Amino acid sequence: HLVESGGGLGQPGGSLRLSCAASGFPFSDFLMRWGRQDHGKEREWVASISADGSTSVYADFVKGRFTISRDNVKNEVYLQMNDLEPEDTAVYICNAVPPARDFAYWGQGIQVTVPS
Repeated sequence: HLVESGGGLGQPGGSLRLSCAASGFPFSDFLMRWGRQDHGKEREWVASISADGSTSVYADFVKGRFTISRDNVKNEVYLQMNDLEPEDTAVYICNAVPPARDFAYWGQGIQVTVPS
């Protein structure tokens, strides 16, 4: 079970912080990812963080602006979004992948809107 929060209306050049609360599975064993999907576009991967939080990887279009992090005590993963751009407008979705990578959990998603 994954529940995103923290979305809403951002401003160009501004910041938002998304949170994703996890329950019902061994969170600290799972790779966590954020993806996003805008209307009429394909879903795209944004960032990933390893199970222990030691390694994070970013899509080129957010590198240097977004930071993924996690708290394995609170069972939460975060996406700090800085220097927002109108192109960042999308539904942001939290994703959990087990070590075997044979299935995945998905959140419902949360809207982020950055007006032009």
